[in-house]
Amino acid sequence: MSIPPKPVPPSVNGWNAEYVEQAYQRFLADPQSVSDGDRAFFAGFDLAAARSSPASGQAASAPAVASGAGHPSGLGSGFQVAVDRLIEAYRELGHIVAELDPFDRVRERPDALKLGHYGLTDSDLDRTASASGIGLGETATLRDIVQHLERTYCGSTGIEVMHLSNINERDWLLSKIETRGGRFDLNAEERIAVLRQLLQAETFETFLGKRYPGEKRFSLEGSESTIPLLDRVIDRLSQLGAQEVVIGMAHRGRLNVLNAILGKTYAQIFTEFEDSWEEDFSDGGGDVKYHRGYSGSRKYDDGRSVHLALASNPSHLEAVNPVVLGRCRAKQRLMGDKERRGVVPLLIHGDAAVAGQGIVSECLTLSQLRGYRVGGTVHVVINNMIGFTTSPEFARSSRYCTDIAKMIEAPVLHVNGEDPEAVVAAAELAAEYRQEFGKDVFIDLWCYRKYGHNEQDETSFTQPIMAKLIKDRPSVLSSYSDQLFNDGVLVREDLHQIKQMIDDALEEAQKHAKSQPYDPTIDPGSARWQGIKPVYTHAPTETGISMQTIEQIASALSTVPDGFTVNPKLKRVLKARGELPSTELLSYADAESLAYGSLLLDGVSVRLSGQDCRRGTFSHRHAVLRDYETDDTYKPLGNMLPQWEPSQGDFKPGEQQAEFCVHDSPLSEAGVLGFEYGYGLVDPNMLVLWEAQFGDFVNGAQAIIDQFIASAEAKWDRWNGLVMLLPHGYEGMGPEHSSGRMERFIKLCAQENLQVIYPSTGAQIFHAFRRQVARKFRKPLIVFSPKSLLRKPTSRLDEFTSGGFREMLDDPRFTESDAPSRDGVEKVILCTGKIFWELAERRDQLERDDIAIIRIEQIYPFHTDMMRELLAQYPESAEIVWVQEEPRNAGAGLFVADRMRSELAIELPFIGRAASPTPAVGSKRMHKLEQEKLLTDAIGPALSKAESDDGVATNSNGQAAPSGKRSAASA
Repeated sequence: MSIPPKPVPPSVNGWNAEYVEQAYQRFLADPQSVSDGDRAFFAGFDLAAARSSPASGQAASAPAVASGAGHPSGLGSGFQVAVDRLIEAYRELGHIVAELDPFDRVRERPDALKLGHYGLTDSDLDRTASASGIGLGETATLRDIVQHLERTYCGSTGIEVMHLSNINERDWLLSKIETRGGRFDLNAEERIAVLRQLLQAETFETFLGKRYPGEKRFSLEGSESTIPLLDRVIDRLSQLGAQEVVIGMAHRGRLNVLNAILGKTYAQIFTEFEDSWEEDFSDGGGDVKYHRGYSGSRKYDDGRSVHLALASNPSHLEAVNPVVLGRCRAKQRLMGDKERRGVVPLLIHGDAAVAGQGIVSECLTLSQLRGYRVGGTVHVVINNMIGFTTSPEFARSSRYCTDIAKMIEAPVLHVNGEDPEAVVAAAELAAEYRQEFGKDVFIDLWCYRKYGHNEQDETSFTQPIMAKLIKDRPSVLSSYSDQLFNDGVLVREDLHQIKQMIDDALEEAQKHAKSQPYDPTIDPGSARWQGIKPVYTHAPTETGISMQTIEQIASALSTVPDGFTVNPKLKRVLKARGELPSTELLSYADAESLAYGSLLLDGVSVRLSGQDCRRGTFSHRHAVLRDYETDDTYKPLGNMLPQWEPSQGDFKPGEQQAEFCVHDSPLSEAGVLGFEYGYGLVDPNMLVLWEAQFGDFVNGAQAIIDQFIASAEAKWDRWNGLVMLLPHGYEGMGPEHSSGRMERFIKLCAQENLQVIYPSTGAQIFHAFRRQVARKFRKPLIVFSPKSLLRKPTSRLDEFTSGGFREMLDDPRFTESDAPSRDGVEKVILCTGKIFWELAERRDQLERDDIAIIRIEQIYPFHTDMMRELLAQYPESAEIVWVQEEPRNAGAGLFVADRMRSELAIELPFIGRAASPTPAVGSKRMHKLEQEKLLTDAIGPALSKAESDDGVATNSNGQAAPSGKRSAASA
């Protein structure tokens, strides 16, 4: 067995300059006189010097090659030093000259890969040197060493692993690579299997091109080696313990992957081309065939089975990446896969997209974070060396499209798609690395795109040279079949028979699709989604909890382990939480904790993630406490009872609690929101929440919202109960800290696809969270969280022990036993969220009984019948107006006005800020003036502090305020 190479140990960096200089001089005289670590370091040092030297000559620091006197083999001499430096150069730079280009264009060789750069000549080729670390035994001639390194690093595969700082990983990779010589031999049966896959891929594309010439299909032609690559990755992952592989990819080659890898039948695919299946499109939904997802299982002869799932994906290319990662994380949790080897994400990128789309970087950032890691992703880049019509020199600033992989020190295997056997070897190595180390790995498949971005494009307009090269290039099937013919592995008649079988199957499938369409879709859920329906209903849902449960949660919230030092500023907060069962009014923060705690005790796991969400941006949550002395963490709601995990069996109420996962996320919106959306696809019996630091920042994830959250049910029949918490409200904090952009979500609302709420009390958010998992359907829930109300007491304790979420709230001023009559109401204000409290306070100050305020807590789906019932309680003559803080072109006003007009025949005047291209002003003074005008227009001007001599309260204009009873604003 060969001895693996030993990369530079980190301790080198701690040595002093004098020691290093002395050791280096000993190394130059006799490399065997220093330790293995020192020797490796100095070989690398000389390589670096060589790389930085002028291209025309030898590095100034490079030692002359010694004669080797006294060392018959040359070992211990300057010759060995030069050989060591040459080996290191191949490891680090061999990929630059590797034969990766599918058109056989020669790549310029750097000086560091030339013998003369190290003072070596052809006359040294038969001298013997140490070769123990490269898989050639203890010693070998320089000729054999060079040939081995050329095959390993400069053939059809280019390896980038020297940027890995983890010595064990680098040792492992170098040993695998150099022992195998960059590839491994396939037996005749395996080679025929690869040929069959290439044949099937090419024949399928050719058939589609001939039978559906006007259709976009984003063919795989020119990159057919993708199929044997994916096949081997999945096979090897399965051999190493994977039970499921979740795949994300854009549309290039997607139809071929669906068929050859996931098992979607020809009949299903042709049904979509024939456009003969109407069910998914009857209500204006559905999606094009190269965006849809699919799932299936593979069974192997040795009894193994692996489930495959291809995620649905829009044209937004890399947007699917975090969705796949979130799905994998959720599946790993349900499986109890703590080592994260059982479920593996496989992402297929395009070369332009992987370099150009920022969400790729966001997902790589997630790869090793505690709350988001999935045990490594296998990345496959179908590198067509072009993006739509843009050439690499205009598409990126790096040498390779995969250079982004180096940000997390992921190994990169560049491979020529025209060499299927090298492709298969790279696939095998990537799968082995992922399962061994639980980290990301990239395969960069160099190939080409036979046609344009779609089959109707004319590539010669923008890439005339490449278009000519492609036209003259035989397919990989043609060249590989010739290779197998020449090697005697099969004869042409065998290939003919295989092709005829595939042709016959294609013909039969197309006939079937024309005469008897085959449902091309799959069930939107799985066994876990049994009983979940897609239809929304306004039917009330009882979500109250017992006082005993409240007491249990309050006790946990106020208790920390012995020896845990609470931050002095939090002691009062914890004490207050312990006293919740006897507190008269509870806040939004209290209600949120009670909702989470009660769900956990019911066996419903809760996952909450976002920037600063463990503490809460506004310090209202403190879901995770930090020891003031040691920085240790403690999660009160995670320690009420022993934790239950789904993989353990049935939940035991009263004995166990579900898992409470709270994770501070990186400073990412699109990546993290996509991850949580993917997580929510897996388990309908878990509450999954994402919180924006401020609601305004949600627009950094607009593609995820538009393409997945709002439209996935209509396009792909995918259901999701994800909750988005968007802190929202006008407190004079400026344009970027006021608005969660409610209007944008409302514009996306149709066919009851979303739930948009702006709760004004703690009890409302409590019931909203609980109802999210209690009902028999799942729709994303968009919550506009009122920042200034987080700690404001708003709800009585009895509102938590019965009832449920109410889409609209009547005015509490007119519901109490001694309330004034509604007959005197002359104006009914409709509003939503925080503004209610300011309106109610102004009304109380002015003691106006002629104004009623109705809150719309759920803007969408709009409960028209409830609105009709509420308004019927007030005089028909009463004026009905809409009041909001947001500018006229923002917020819910335009939407509500349209509903009132179209469904209730009521015109709704607007009171609020004028239309604006920005959410809010940047001046606190201007904010106060705007807010005062809004309240004055809606209720009346504020009272002055002075009163008139006769005791009548006056407003700021000295006018007597309207008389009436004063009432509390609390619900």
